[in-house]
Amino acid sequence: MNWFEAAILGLVQGLTEFLPISSSAHLRIVGELLPNAQDPGAAFTAITQLGTETAVVVFFWGDIVRIVRAWFGSLRGRVSRQDPDARMGWLVIVGSVPIAVLGLLFQDQIESTLRSMWLVATMLVVFGVFLAVADAVGKHTRRLDQLTVPHGVLFGFAQALALIPGVSRSGGTITAGLLMGYSREAAAQYSFLLAIPAVFGSGLYQLGSSLGDWGPYDAGETALATVIAFLVGFAIIGWFLKYVSTRTYGVFVWYRILLGMLLFILLGFNVISA
Repeated sequence: MNWFEAAILGLVQGLTEFLPISSSAHLRIVGELLPNAQDPGAAFTAITQLGTETAVVVFFWGDIVRIVRAWFGSLRGRVSRQDPDARMGWLVIVGSVPIAVLGLLFQDQIESTLRSMWLVATMLVVFGVFLAVADAVGKHTRRLDQLTVPHGVLFGFAQALALIPGVSRSGGTITAGLLMGYSREAAAQYSFLLAIPAVFGSGLYQLGSSLGDWGPYDAGETALATVIAFLVGFAIIGWFLKYVSTRTYGVFVWYRILLGMLLFILLGFNVISA
């Protein structure tokens, strides 16, 4: 049964990681609805995210190689630091600092109290509303090559909010980007790039910490979920970028709010455990 549950959770991770609906919230919710009714845990969540983030690396491989080369070139003085690719390399580093610092400072809370289902339900609704407001009032005019260091830092703090299940890594960064005037597609693209160091750092840390103590799912089951998350996530990236280039985030807003309200009802009637 654990193999089946791990596969389901890997599918959920792949489907939800890049959408602004919170993959960690969905893993938390689906875990409670599966036969064993258990929280997959922060470690399982972080490790399976390695699969979806590997999908990002593969999908954007050409862009990532170009950015890394330009960034190293700027260190050696061969490339101007104002080169768009070199700047993007620095901006990804700057934007990754907040989540790294806050993740280490609040690690215990992230793995325990912040995983309360009541908090998950609240964050789904609250940040669904925030996303709706940002999508409605944002100017949608700024391109990714217009990203500034202060904006990169703000993106970084928005990403750090995703340490709370229910916020959503992409949802938080996309909301911030829309409020700062970036186009839907530009905000989504930077969200994907910004997540690479954060997710790999967190996932590899949890992988090392989990050796000998895998929680509800053992190494093989977690590996299966991670592979499935990679395959499904890769397909979702392309679809999502095409979708947001022509449509609003309205469907995701309503989905978040309705899911949060349903979760409140299930918790209130003790159908699932908090």
